[in-house]
Amino acid sequence: MISVVQRVSQARVVVGGEVTGEIGAGLLVLLCAERGDADVQADKLLAKILKLRIFADEAGKMNRSVQDTEGGLLIVSQFTLAADVSGGNRPSFTGAALPDEGRRLYDYFVVQARLAHPKVETGQFAADMQVHLVNDGPVTIPLRIQPDT
Repeated sequence: MISVVQRVSQARVVVGGEVTGEIGAGLLVLLCAERGDADVQADKLLAKILKLRIFADEAGKMNRSVQDTEGGLLIVSQFTLAADVSGGNRPSFTGAALPDEGRRLYDYFVVQARLAHPKVETGQFAADMQVHLVNDGPVTIPLRIQPDT
């Protein structure tokens, strides 16, 4: 499972002119399930994201997690994170999970996030979304949990 996590001061997702999810300070989580991923990869990735120490403490050091700061999570599906451009200039997305399994794993991740964290918002799976964000820092962290880890 692949994720790009961005520390934000605010973020929102718009689908068809309507806001589907919006947070203040917290993390924008772009999420992609890959072929071979299962619930265990989602669980490990979520645990890593919730404990990722990328928020400043009193001394200004990145020592606090989104849980410590009680920030929001905005979880957005993004299968293009699985893009492979090694064969040319047109990306191949064959590494992404098939749509039904991708949706199942995305939904599972969101449910688990809501059980573990009080403020969770989402985009809309497989929709044409506009993601608006103010990246704080900027801080952007790519994460990948593979089936054999």
